[in-house]
Amino acid sequence: MTSPVQTRGFDSCDPSAIHAFLAETYGTDLRIRAGDDGYRLVHRSVDAGPFALATIGQTASLDIGVGEIDGLVICRARTARVDRTCDGATHQLAPGEVFLATRPGLPFAVGWHPGEVEVCVLDLAVLAQVATAAPARRPGRIRFTDIAPATAALARQWRTTTTYVRDVVLTNPIASTQPLVIGNAARMLAASALTVFPNTAVTDPTIEDRRDATTATLRRAIAFMDEHADLDITAADIADAAAVSLRAVQLAFRRHLNTTPMAYLRRVRLDRAHHDLLLADPRRDTVSAIASRWGFASHSRFTAWYHASYGVPPRETLSA
Repeated sequence: MTSPVQTRGFDSCDPSAIHAFLAETYGTDLRIRAGDDGYRLVHRSVDAGPFALATIGQTASLDIGVGEIDGLVICRARTARVDRTCDGATHQLAPGEVFLATRPGLPFAVGWHPGEVEVCVLDLAVLAQVATAAPARRPGRIRFTDIAPATAALARQWRTTTTYVRDVVLTNPIASTQPLVIGNAARMLAASALTVFPNTAVTDPTIEDRRDATTATLRRAIAFMDEHADLDITAADIADAAAVSLRAVQLAFRRHLNTTPMAYLRRVRLDRAHHDLLLADPRRDTVSAIASRWGFASHSRFTAWYHASYGVPPRETLSA
């Protein structure tokens, strides 16, 4: 299988080349103004499709005007200071701070002082997958009401999430080829963004949601998971298959099984991985390859879940 993950590096002191590269990479109109002494830009990125992570370093103070970007752009100022202006408001960000570069669909400008910035660009469709309601009750486009995390603890959560995705998921040559793994990572980032930054996404169950959280809903959801566990299905897909809202299906699983839809799906995939381990040839197959096939990017997490469920480490099942 061809890896959906594309790694790219760029290093230049040529203003024209830098402008062209950034415009192509971020698909938008850019205006860049630097000092007379010139500058160097180093850009390292990993594009996984529904999301991309990049580390960008530069050696001069730059003023950058950015047109509309059809995605959520979340930044962490690693060593640089950043002055960010959007929708008439200006914020000064210090090294270490996490912030939204822009609200989706709005142009913005940054005054970027020398140093490094980490950027995550997240497809808005992934946010909708995580936050969507039933088809008849879908909210409007999610609107973020503040560019800063709600608390310092939530800012740390964002840093922890991106570190896991970058260092565990994207650096795993087996896991990063699997659509289940990439889809899970994208939704992990989206869920974290919706938790970290204040927004208008609806999270509380409605009266209709509580009414629909029945055992019939649960059966329809479980049947869909059993049939499609090998595909990159989302909680919104499960809710659509059960013909209820996402909140209703979440409430049904919590009410009747004391779990969540995605935790139940993980258990289904763990059972499928167990079955594959039982049938695998230890001379050709590996635990990591089988785990990745079923959406488990972290070998240590998979081993812990497997041992808790089956009483032995997965390598013992494979060897047997």
